[in-house]
Amino acid sequence: MDKNKGFFESVYDVVELIPHGRVTSYGAIAKYLGSGGAARMVGWAMNACHSSEKNIPAHRVVNRLGMLSGKSHFGHPDIMQRLLENEGLTIFNDQIQNFEKFFWDPAKEL
Repeated sequence: MDKNKGFFESVYDVVELIPHGRVTSYGAIAKYLGSGGAARMVGWAMNACHSSEKNIPAHRVVNRLGMLSGKSHFGHPDIMQRLLENEGLTIFNDQIQNFEKFFWDPAKEL
């Protein structure tokens, strides 16, 4: 993590790199940024990004089980699911099917 940047901005930088059709978890981002116990703070960053001028693909960040735990922060509970489905993912009961196949780990990919 760049020491001259705030945590939220560092989170946004990582989230912007998640490829189309892939997802990662709050914890994977926190771990990549050297703050392994800060998954909840990554969630706060994702919630705050909705008011950002940047186009942050927050819909690609889910919990460690592939659940759409942040869906309530998209203005309508179906938006997050629709965005992911438009990228080719299948969602059932708010959970990404074949999560392991679509999981993008910044620690391994960057």
